[in-house]
Amino acid sequence: MYAIIQIAGKQFKVKPGMVLNVPTLDLEPGKKVNVERVLAYSDGKNLEVGTPELTNVAIDGTVVSHGRAKKIIVFKKKRRKGYQKKQGHRQGYTQIKVEGIAPAKPTAAKKAVKADAAVAAKKKPAVKKATAAKKPAAKKTAAAKKPAAKKTAAAKKPAAKKAAAKPAAKKVVKAEKGE
Repeated sequence: MYAIIQIAGKQFKVKPGMVLNVPTLDLEPGKKVNVERVLAYSDGKNLEVGTPELTNVAIDGTVVSHGRAKKIIVFKKKRRKGYQKKQGHRQGYTQIKVEGIAPAKPTAAKKAVKADAAVAAKKKPAVKKATAAKKPAAKKTAAAKKPAAKKTAAAKKPAAKKAAAKPAAKKVVKAEKGE
């Protein structure tokens, strides 16, 4: 028999009688601990996995002591820069002894779920949707396109004027030279 629990954002696999170190809790030694977040539970034959939690399993434990873990060294260095920094750190923890894993009484929770399902089932037929009454949307017809504008003589005139203006200017220049 085991359970997967979550305490202070970390997950632990626990068995009855097991002592585990969890992140520091604000409880005195000897106090009872009741774990609310049970993620999975196995009795040896069946495995129940919560979505995200199981509400029908209770984990009981007792705070044994508080302590600090082994020191770790944090060393930072940047080569050729003359920078070195050495720090130590000891993480605090709380020791908890798991006294028991017990499936809670599921009858109250199941009855509440069944009652909610019955109420929801009664409400569904009462609410009718008017999807059949809706008319299909009319297809939009393409707007009549105007025929492309034909180039008129007026549009062609500026080009003709430019072509005509160039030879006229040359003639004028020639005429001036001749006089």
